[in-house]
Amino acid sequence: MFILMSSNSISQIARLRSPKFRQTGANCTLSFWYYNYGQSVGAAELQLLVDGLKEPTVLWRTYYNEGNQWLKAVIQLGRLPHPFQFSLDKISLGFYDGVSAIDDIRFENCALSPPAFSCDGPNHFWCKKTKACIDSFLVCDLVDDCGDGSDEDNCNPDLQCNFEHGLCNWEQSVKDDFDWIRIRGPTPTVNTGPLKDHTTGTVRGHYIYMESSEPRQFQDKAILLSPLLSPSGNGTCVFRFHYHMFGKQVYKLSVFKRTVSNAMGWPLWYKFGNQENRWIRQTLHISSSKPFQILVEGTVGDGFTGDIGLDDMSFLGCTLYNGKRNLPTISTPTSGTSVPATLPMNNCTEKEFVCRASGSCIQMTQKCDFRPDCSDKSDESDCVMEVCDFEDKNLCGWHQPALEQMSRSYSIHTTNVFKWKLGRGANLYPEQEQHSPLTDHTTFTEEGWYLFADSSNGEFGHTADFATPVISLTGPRCKIIFWNYMNGSTIGSLEVLCKTSNRTSKLWTQSGNQGAQWNRAEVFLGIRSNFQVIFRAKRGVSYMGDVALDDITFEDCSPLLISGKPCTSEEFTCANKYCIPKNNLCDFVNDCADNSDESPTT
Repeated sequence: MFILMSSNSISQIARLRSPKFRQTGANCTLSFWYYNYGQSVGAAELQLLVDGLKEPTVLWRTYYNEGNQWLKAVIQLGRLPHPFQFSLDKISLGFYDGVSAIDDIRFENCALSPPAFSCDGPNHFWCKKTKACIDSFLVCDLVDDCGDGSDEDNCNPDLQCNFEHGLCNWEQSVKDDFDWIRIRGPTPTVNTGPLKDHTTGTVRGHYIYMESSEPRQFQDKAILLSPLLSPSGNGTCVFRFHYHMFGKQVYKLSVFKRTVSNAMGWPLWYKFGNQENRWIRQTLHISSSKPFQILVEGTVGDGFTGDIGLDDMSFLGCTLYNGKRNLPTISTPTSGTSVPATLPMNNCTEKEFVCRASGSCIQMTQKCDFRPDCSDKSDESDCVMEVCDFEDKNLCGWHQPALEQMSRSYSIHTTNVFKWKLGRGANLYPEQEQHSPLTDHTTFTEEGWYLFADSSNGEFGHTADFATPVISLTGPRCKIIFWNYMNGSTIGSLEVLCKTSNRTSKLWTQSGNQGAQWNRAEVFLGIRSNFQVIFRAKRGVSYMGDVALDDITFEDCSPLLISGKPCTSEEFTCANKYCIPKNNLCDFVNDCADNSDESPTT
């Protein structure tokens, strides 16, 4: 279908209406190909018209000439329980010159689950009227997956929040930089944030979002606090939520669990960057022997197109903690888990790792793999940390192999050697500010710490290495992200190396002056085993060339897990039974770890 202008009257409208639909299932998406090309082609928008709701919901917009090409739009509809239809509107304001067209409209996963003859097993729920058999993790998650609402009956309202009537029993933190905002409809800035909520799928529904426009600055944080919880019965508890991260400058969303009130606690999950214009469901399994609280933290990116939305947050298998109203505090900061000097009683073999608290055994390949397998996380305690910002002068498990070797071999002080050091802008001496960072990248202040290769020592061509302990295994999407500062007339080079037992390969390199600024770099690691990551700085011809590093992050690095459950309709089943998103098929990345997602037969 395409549009030709028929007259010159101002504000002409061309409108294409769909048939009426009765309802959709929770995973419904609509896709179509569109063409919008011409000098004054103007905007078009797709609206959702729901029976009983006066206000239309805008689902999609194109604003301007998008070139001589067909482009694909994918729109998440989700569960719509009432009859509805679509209206594709093209508005011409005066002069219209161009072609607008649409083709290949497709609905996917829009039916409700079919009735089942039986629904056995603890991991399934049998819907009352529709007799559909659904996953038990879909019960009490504020989404009607059954089609008759029975999976949302008899749920504890204190463990759910869809933000239709406020923040429920969640609270804004007073120790962050700004607050989450409750809103309905689109966020104020174009091309960022949701157009509608997740609960109703229309402009009538509410959600909360993080506004990243001024006066917000890069890395400002907004934190939302859950009520105090404790796991019921079996000691595990499930947290489900929907997040929306759309916009070129979206930065980071994180979830933490804490058992003391004056700390951020353990990071459970985080996601960086633009995830497209859609609500994404996340399920986190939480185990805790003590009462705990969940913190959801949004971090502002370096621009105003970075709004992040949250909706439909719920807990399953948890109870509200009825003891004291507050968590205990810690009087002194602790760094990680305290490890007993002697090992507990155990039956582990030499090829197994002994968990320090319980004495249980895990495979040695599970040590230092970015996933805590011991209840006390002791298998990850002597490893490199996922995020390192060098604040509190913490090296996060990184070390300098050459320095350790020198001091062992010669018993000498390594004072005049070219090496990595911790530094900050507040401690610079005169003239150093011309080639060293005045502020760190984490806090953007002179008080913040970073790591730098001190070129006032050593000679031309000397190298300094900064290495991780051995990492046993990583996942298919693993990458390392870091910020580097290379300013000065005689900057040498910085390399990222991967070292296994017998060979060292170069993954990334940069040399010469890159300007007086922090630059972001990203290095893909993928699936690797028993290796170290090394940053190697090479000294230039004079002292005017310190290379600095800050905010080193390992992202998506934990290895794949076989869940034991069949893969969903949106997932691909690998030959080795792993489940991966269908989006990851045929993308030149070995996501399955056995290459079956990249096989020509697939």
